[in-house]
Amino acid sequence: MTEGQVRAGPRFGYRGKIRCMDLSAIQTALREQDFDAWLFYDHHHRDEIAYSILGLPELHVTRRWFYLIPAKGEPVKLNHRVEPWHLAALPGVQQHYGGWRELHEKLAAILKRYKRIAMQYSPNNDIMYVSLVDGGMLELIRSFGVEVGTSADLVSRFEATLTEEQIATHFAARDAMDPIMAATFKEIGYRVRNGGWDEWGVRQWIGEAFKRERLVTDDLPIVGVNENSGNPHYEPTAEITKPIKPGDFVLLDMWAKKDTPGAVYYDITWTGVLGEPSAKQQEIFQIVRDARKAGSQAVIDAFASGRRIEGWEVDEATRNVIKKAGYGEWFVHRTGHSIGTNVHGNGANMDNLETKDTRQILTNTLFSVEPGIYLPEFGVRSEIDVLVHNGAAQVTGRQQEELVII
Repeated sequence: MTEGQVRAGPRFGYRGKIRCMDLSAIQTALREQDFDAWLFYDHHHRDEIAYSILGLPELHVTRRWFYLIPAKGEPVKLNHRVEPWHLAALPGVQQHYGGWRELHEKLAAILKRYKRIAMQYSPNNDIMYVSLVDGGMLELIRSFGVEVGTSADLVSRFEATLTEEQIATHFAARDAMDPIMAATFKEIGYRVRNGGWDEWGVRQWIGEAFKRERLVTDDLPIVGVNENSGNPHYEPTAEITKPIKPGDFVLLDMWAKKDTPGAVYYDITWTGVLGEPSAKQQEIFQIVRDARKAGSQAVIDAFASGRRIEGWEVDEATRNVIKKAGYGEWFVHRTGHSIGTNVHGNGANMDNLETKDTRQILTNTLFSVEPGIYLPEFGVRSEIDVLVHNGAAQVTGRQQEELVII
């Protein structure tokens, strides 16, 4: 699933299921990353990450609140007197403010003992997914003589790492979806040769298959035929849909998870041809396949050798293969995205195009590797999921080695 396909949908994790804050783990992480404290701040529910990590419900917030977790010691809560109990469920010393002068005074007093704190901020907006604190608030905090660093790696640690139970749900989704992918190609072939079908019909058919397998998703899959497969953000509708005919090139991109609380997505893309593929189609598929393998292998090798690897490095591994083959300009999106209870998670993305994602790929995290070449007449994307678990990286599902002959 490519970046442009972000939607609201079934909500688990911080978008629904409330979990408890692990204060001890947060303080350990702060010390390991040389932060004196982590300052959470919200106004009108702008920072969903804060609610997730702190285990807060989706409060009706009309005034600014702050929650400071020091690397050592007791947290501090600062609320407006109009909404004094918004942070009551959290541990720590409670303080209140009324006017802006009192807010500034109390923030300055709370922060005066700290030199370097983390906030949901990213220098130059490089990792915009966690860059949620507004510029004015950064100016205010810095005016107290405090250095503000990015919480990006902290967020990955507490938002993207999966439990053993969650990892099991990912594999359960795989076991249901891999057969659906194979069955969809067979059904396309049968229907096209016996009366015809279109993109929208395929999309609906897959949706019904998901229901039978108790799979849920934030949207139905991408089904793209010929030139539509060359548009990474294409999705058919009942009104705009292309018929499928013998000789057509077909891209199927599907993502879903089991219908259980806290379940984790499985996200894959395959391509096929109704009949014999052309030499050009074979060439493009093989380049994309080799790029995909280079990306997953980069992660496998890094963990096998104990080397730190960041998201941008995986993007470079895949992009270099496509550039070397002469198709770099047609690879128009990042290589992959973090996967969790939402199909686009809050961990490291495999990206050195749209951003330079310097977040470390952590153990117990999951992400896609999905390079693509998108030509005017057709496009190829080949997508797998990679899990880092027990000190090793692995591809979690089937890997497409050849174009599907439908």
